Amino acid sequence: MGKSREADPQSLQKYGVPLYSAAWLPYKELRSKLQPRDDHVDSSKQQEQQQQQEEEEEKIPKPSASSHEHYVVLAGGGGEGSSGIPNAVLLSCFDFSSNSLSSQPVAKLGLGSQLPYRMVVHPGRDGVICAFPSSCRFFDWDEVKDNEDHKLGLKPSKKVLTQLEDVGQQLALAFNSDSSVLAVGGEDGNLRVFKWPGMEIILNETQAHASLKDLCFSPDGKFLVSMGQRDLGRVWDVTSSTAVASLPKENDEIFASCRFSQKSDQAQVLYIAAITDKGSSIVTWNTSSWKRMSSKHVAREPVSSFNVSPDGKLLAMGMTQGDVLLVNSTNLRVQTLIRKAHLGIVTALAFSHDSRALVSASMDSSARVTLIEDNKSAAGGSSMQIIIFIIILAIAAYFLKNEVLPFLV
Repeated sequence: MGKSREADPQSLQKYGVPLYSAAWLPYKELRSKLQPRDDHVDSSKQQEQQQQQEEEEEKIPKPSASSHEHYVVLAGGGGEGSSGIPNAVLLSCFDFSSNSLSSQPVAKLGLGSQLPYRMVVHPGRDGVICAFPSSCRFFDWDEVKDNEDHKLGLKPSKKVLTQLEDVGQQLALAFNSDSSVLAVGGEDGNLRVFKWPGMEIILNETQAHASLKDLCFSPDGKFLVSMGQRDLGRVWDVTSSTAVASLPKENDEIFASCRFSQKSDQAQVLYIAAITDKGSSIVTWNTSSWKRMSSKHVAREPVSSFNVSPDGKLLAMGMTQGDVLLVNSTNLRVQTLIRKAHLGIVTALAFSHDSRALVSASMDSSARVTLIEDNKSAAGGSSMQIIIFIIILAIAAYFLKNEVLPFLV
């Protein structure tokens, strides 16, 4: 197990707001969103120019993640009342080359007395949905001009999510991979699935769980898994809008969170992070038979947040005492342990789209970005050390066999 070095303080920042959600934005989408437009050129001409530019950009080698900045979206606040802690959605910038997170948000959208307890970022360019105590609201990306620069911000959208007004607190929000379907799960156990962006209802299950706390789509979008507070998991066929399987617990397990992953051979695996009397474990499920394949104890503390890297190689676990774990998805061994990554409960985890970084957020108002080490290099170095050690042993054995040690001659 690797132990992370002491954090670069530039990659850990406090924003004065208890954070409940975190997500990355793709650089390509941001770049196209920030591209200046000429108001004197008609829309068809702009589209033609944009298409030509995109074709030219395809011919140019893409910059590595370390050569440009990425953006992180964070949401949280102090809720209602007179605590003085604002409710807001924050946009912060992370620079891979310097491993630094902006000390202040590059954009901040105040939300008054409404706490954004959950958030989901549209996988494309549409914007952000936040879940408030009684309703969900949609926010658009906003192009803000600062001198000659075009910067990104957020603004309330003209699009009203009528179907999600006065529905109570929603605890889980998820888009499928191609952003054509939105799933929403409520504190009251109601599961709603919509086509996006038209918001036509696909599934409305009023008693999916006693209280619904997590949702995830399979990579191909065919299945949706829902997790309740203390009951079993359920698998839904999105096309037929029916429940097709149940995921039972064993012994004292409490299912905390679920995520799908796709292996290099295109096989899909479902991971569930569970809390037990010994701490936390990871349960894997076969996505054809929906049978439990394995369960492995991973940590002594209860897990509070969970995610899987887009390349399927790593699982991330945030703990109630502030630790962050990176777990190898093949053998389920802890690869990296970041002790006291935060001073409070880790509320959210999100991998960058290229799987090279992990952002974690906490109730202590902090956000932290952890760069993922290149384990191939580390493994290569370890293998070379083993080879050299074996060669030295072979030489020593040869001289001992001949009863001659070279340094005694």
